[in-house]
Amino acid sequence: MELALASAIAFLTATGVYLLLRARSFDVIFGLTLLSYATNLLIFSGGRLVAGKPPVLRDGVAADLANYTDPLPQALVLTAIVIAFAMTAVSIVIAIRSRADNHSDHVDGSRAEREFQRSERRRHAQARETAHVADPAAAGPRREDGA
Repeated sequence: MELALASAIAFLTATGVYLLLRARSFDVIFGLTLLSYATNLLIFSGGRLVAGKPPVLRDGVAADLANYTDPLPQALVLTAIVIAFAMTAVSIVIAIRSRADNHSDHVDGSRAEREFQRSERRRHAQARETAHVADPAAAGPRREDGA
């Protein structure tokens, strides 16, 4: 079970970081959400949760960790869920406003997106040219407009 939980935390963290490094608003917001899920699971796993044991003291039962589970991780995760929901809502509103103002969902704005697209077109043209030089028959017919 520990391996499955550790793998889930690692997967959520890796995917969240990957999405944070992309330059699109939705990807960044989704990456932050996945990182908050990974953090919640990490808090749960560090809190020694046990199934079937209550977090609240009862009469007639000894007050030690053998009979109870620690309520602090549960309280922290509940608080983190509320904060993450509010953060996601605010981030989505900011992203929608940014898209309306810039006519793009690129994080750095429309000018940066145009430069990115221009560099990608250049890179693809160079790759096609390299493929054409290496094997003219496999590269296919060449277009006059350079696209």
